[in-house]
Amino acid sequence: MAEKHIVVQGAMCKCQFGQAPDNLKVLSHQKEYANDKSATKKLIVTTKEIGTTTFEKNTFGSCTKMGSPPPPCKVMVTEWQNFYDKVQLSNGGYIILEDSKAICAIAGTPCIEIIDHGQRAEASQQNFKNADQDVQQQINPLIDSESMYNEQASAKGVQEGVI
Repeated sequence: MAEKHIVVQGAMCKCQFGQAPDNLKVLSHQKEYANDKSATKKLIVTTKEIGTTTFEKNTFGSCTKMGSPPPPCKVMVTEWQNFYDKVQLSNGGYIILEDSKAICAIAGTPCIEIIDHGQRAEASQQNFKNADQDVQQQINPLIDSESMYNEQASAKGVQEGVI
């Protein structure tokens, strides 16, 4: 995938003929997740996210492709381009990448692009464990990251009945 992000539910897209962005939503599966340690929020977007219910609001504002004055946009994704075709998910779709584009039935061209892939970093206990203590101390001198890690580890042990 050459350092491209996988697009997940909530990714922000825009149409070159619209005035406002909209967020992608996944309706074609409930099985494969990315960038979500509890596997409950960030479903992977696939090429099966087509039709009129692909976005949260299903509009990019006014559609300048349809004339003047521009009428309200009604998103109708017919196809995705530049997807990752080496992995097929359970719904039969392929993974959408941050540089993929969607074709709208109104424009007939790949006019919908991804402006935010939707992934967010979530620090875990392992991140604290792997962190260089000297660097952490320079970045945030008010926090003792080693004692913070030890406190989290003992709290987790108590919750799991280990300690």
